[in-house]
Amino acid sequence: MPFLASHASGEAVNIYYEDLGKGKPIVLIHGWPLSGSMWEYQVTGLLDEGYRVITYDRRGFGKSDYPATGYDYETLAGDLQSLIAHLNLTDATLVGFSMGGGEIAKYFGKYGGAGVTKTVLISSVLPFMLKTSDNEDGIPQDIFDAMGHGMKTDRPSFLADFTKNFYSVGFINKPISDAYINVAVNNAMNSSPVATLACANSFATTDFRADVVKINVPTLIIHGTEDKIVPIEASSDKTAKLLPAAQYKKYDGAPHGLWFTSQKELLNDLVEFIK
Repeated sequence: MPFLASHASGEAVNIYYEDLGKGKPIVLIHGWPLSGSMWEYQVTGLLDEGYRVITYDRRGFGKSDYPATGYDYETLAGDLQSLIAHLNLTDATLVGFSMGGGEIAKYFGKYGGAGVTKTVLISSVLPFMLKTSDNEDGIPQDIFDAMGHGMKTDRPSFLADFTKNFYSVGFINKPISDAYINVAVNNAMNSSPVATLACANSFATTDFRADVVKINVPTLIIHGTEDKIVPIEASSDKTAKLLPAAQYKKYDGAPHGLWFTSQKELLNDLVEFIK
């Protein structure tokens, strides 16, 4: 299995990645609390379209190392930079889902977007999730505190409920199979509990507004109007205002996990934008 050693936190951390196909490179950055395997439908679809498709597991998740520290976005963007440098990527498209949007913004803020010519932000946590005096539409701290309490006291139960909300089970007209829900929960449970908590704190409290405006390449923003995890009004609606030249597509009625519930539409939009 391919690994690269990232020194973004000052110690060597092995990051697992998969690099498939040939052609224009597309890097898929997964959401929380999953791993790169969440992208299986997009990987197969983009390979069929003739692209080189790269996925990786964020530190603390999937097959990557599980260090005790390094879950701030400065370090996570450093891991992404290590991957891009390791593979000598140029003319790459970065596709970030949910938490993965943060790595993209911080990569532009910290590294100037080296090697990247397009970005896609799907159900992204950008630009700032937490409710503050200058971000009144954000999510209150007590909501994130309750998430942390749930993870600390009964992580399996918390993740089972969270996963159902992820796909708006019972609220959308596209039923999700019990088998898929079980796989998603198992995927999340296979992550480091330390990483699960620390990354939740990072995407909840990191203010990306100064980083977002540094994204200076063509960008596609996609978000579901019925997202119960990252409400569209507090996230992509604001990102679109910070990036007025970006394309913005709202998927009517789609939940947070639209990469699964809107597979065909998403693939078509990705291919149309990237080509």
